[in-house]
Parts: sequence; C-alpha cells; structure tokens
Amino acid sequence: MAEAYSDVRGFRTLLAKEIRRFVSVIGQTVTAPVVTALLYLVVFAQALRGQPSSYPDVSYTQFLVPGLIMMSVLQNAFANTSSSLTQSKFMGNLVFVLMAPLSTLEIFGAYVLAALLRAALVVVVLIAATWPFVHLVIERPLALIAMFLLAGGTLAALGMIGGIVATKFDHLAAFQNFVVMPLSFLSGVFYSIHSLPPFWEQVSRFNPFFYLIDGFRYGFFGVGDAPILHSLLWGLGCFLLVSTVCITMLKTGYKLRA
Repeated sequence: MAEAYSDVRGFRTLLAKEIRRFVSVIGQTVTAPVVTALLYLVVFAQALRGQPSSYPDVSYTQFLVPGLIMMSVLQNAFANTSSSLTQSKFMGNLVFVLMAPLSTLEIFGAYVLAALLRAALVVVVLIAATWPFVHLVIERPLALIAMFLLAGGTLAALGMIGGIVATKFDHLAAFQNFVVMPLSFLSGVFYSIHSLPPFWEQVSRFNPFFYLIDGFRYGFFGVGDAPILHSLLWGLGCFLLVSTVCITMLKTGYKLRA
C-alpha cells in the first residue's frame, strides 16, 4: 500500500465505487431497514401507546422515533463497511484497492464516508415516512449532527474491523447478531433507562450505544437520560478508539495481505 502518495482522484474513485455499490441495491440497503424500523414503530407504538416517555410534553411515539432512527444508523453504517470489505476479500478484488496509490487514511475515509451517506439517506427516508404520523422538532441541531457523525463513524469503523477479521460470512453474522444487535436493543431505544430497576439502569450506563442513541434523542427534544456532554465524550472516545484500531489494521495489512 503506497503510504507516501496521496491522490484526491483515488479517494473520490473509491468513494464513488462504495456509493454505487449500495445504491445499486437500494431496495436492500435503504428500503429494507426503513420498512423494518416502521414495523417496530407500529408494533411498539400500539402496544405501549399509553406508556409515559419520562420526558415532559413528549409522547411515547415521539420518544420512540429518534431511537429507531439511530438504531437504523448504527446497524446500516456497520453493515455497509463490513459487507463491502468481506465481499471484496472473498471475491479477490480487495487487492486492487490495496495496490492503488491510496494512503491508509484515504481508504479509511472513503469507506466511512460512504457508510455515513447511506446512513444519512436512511435517516432522511425514515423522517419523511414518519412525518405524517409523528411530528418532531429539532431543538438542538448541532448536537443532532454531531451524534449522527460520531455514531455512524464509530459503527462504520467497527464494520471495517469486522470485515477485516471475518474469514467467512458466518463470522460477520455472529458479529452483527451477538454484538451490534444486542447493544442496540439494550441501549434505550424502546424505553428510558430511568424506568429500569437501579441495578440495570447502572448497567445500561456502561453500554456505549446508550450514549449514542440518547445524545441523538437529545438533539430532537433538548433533554436526555444522560447529560449531552457525557454522550458527546463517549461518542468521541468510541470513535477515536475504534478508528485507531481499524487504521492500524489497514496500515499493517492484518488479514488483508497474503
């Protein structure tokens, strides 16, 4: 991998390739997660319609939508990079990316940015789809954008790690099913952690996904289960940690070079 050579055209080309990859199967990459999130909304909004949200002047349905949006961001950012890298490894064309005059940061940036664009598209479609039924006002837009970038970037980098480590699709599925999915569901998407018993409330505060989702929800309502500064620090810390591991793997060629 050529570290000393940097060419913006190479970065743009890799980014365009990754964007075309998920756009070519947009029914799977965007429509499917939106439909899944809407199904969750219908089921939980009906089953727990009278459930208080713990936030003043916020209905349970309004409380639920930002959590579902961020859960979709987390899962899709992870899926985009992990599936792309894994497919490239198994099809044998990843070597062309590694041989190209691209720096490690350019490769990392192209994959992460493409994942963020896919996640942003999911967010826009979800908000548009829920708008006729659930009206949300963005109280803290800067916090909302910051949490989206930190959460999507963290999971995109984590997906790259998963794609690098995986030697077969079963490994990737295990990573998704036993790490990403449980942490997403146990992060306060469907409930406020203040409604939990004291022990489980404290346990939830060690789940990094809780801060990513709670900080994103703060962007809509201006209130959250944790201070927004805590959410931003957790998000930034997770992004830096996961990105450092991922960039190190790319630079050393761990499980990428024969």
